[in-house]
Amino acid sequence: MADNDTVIAAAREWAGQPLALATVTSTWGSAPRPRGSHMLVHGDGRFEGSVSGGCVENDIMQAAAEVIAGAPFQLRRYGVADADAWEVGLPCGGEIEVMVQPVAPTGFDPELFDRIAEARAEGRAATVFTDLDSGVSSLRAEEAARVFANRYDPPRRLLIVGAVQIAQALGPLARTLGIEVAVIDPRGRFLTEERFPGVTLDDRWPDEAVAAYAPGPATAVVTLSHDTKIDDPALEAALRGKAGYIAALGSRRSHAARRERLAAAGFTGADLDRIDAPAGLDIGAVGPAEIALSIAAGMIAAWNAKP
Repeated sequence: MADNDTVIAAAREWAGQPLALATVTSTWGSAPRPRGSHMLVHGDGRFEGSVSGGCVENDIMQAAAEVIAGAPFQLRRYGVADADAWEVGLPCGGEIEVMVQPVAPTGFDPELFDRIAEARAEGRAATVFTDLDSGVSSLRAEEAARVFANRYDPPRRLLIVGAVQIAQALGPLARTLGIEVAVIDPRGRFLTEERFPGVTLDDRWPDEAVAAYAPGPATAVVTLSHDTKIDDPALEAALRGKAGYIAALGSRRSHAARRERLAAAGFTGADLDRIDAPAGLDIGAVGPAEIALSIAAGMIAAWNAKP
């Protein structure tokens, strides 16, 4: 999960200090946070992350203090039926089970944070297995009666092709969603830090740049330039890979012509059906900011689609 990045970063920054890790291990109904969500609690009371969006965090911090002080790991279940529902329950009506472990070899070994970060930096997923009877986590799936497996996917990444006005709105929006952003455009006058602060700028030709990023399921490629010399090579490179979302700006008529050009380049109908065009969800968008919002929504919908 992208929003666990801050927890992983905090754990590495606080290495060697007394810590406890809370993790959502199960959810029922309209739970506010999904399985695998983390909250890291420091011995001095600082914390990072969330397991319920604020509903039960105070109780979790108390459990974390007990674990840091030497108490065994804990499994706590919260729901609207609890006697103190509005204080330590979930008024939204869902239920969650939360595990609280010491950040130590007897619980969640601190080295696991490094292994997770290394895997994600290399574009690999990492899975941590926790024995729910002993509370010990490992990268190996051991024989146990109850095991919780938490998968950490590579960070999501967006490759925007075309340093245009919509890209100026889409980049910051994607970053607020925890997505890494690179803007690709060989036109130097368009691709400037003033226009695109805080994102990676890549002035290589789009097919070379997209291929170099080796887009996988956690990568989206969106072409926005309206210039076939820029967009088409980028789409060809994306279609040759395993990008989780490919989209192209333009009307239905322009996309029909685009399909003809790409078919002539050897791509099949099934290949071309991977392209979301016109890009994004149909929300009646008007103007660059709304179009960027529709594209971001289409991208998230594709990534979160149920198999």
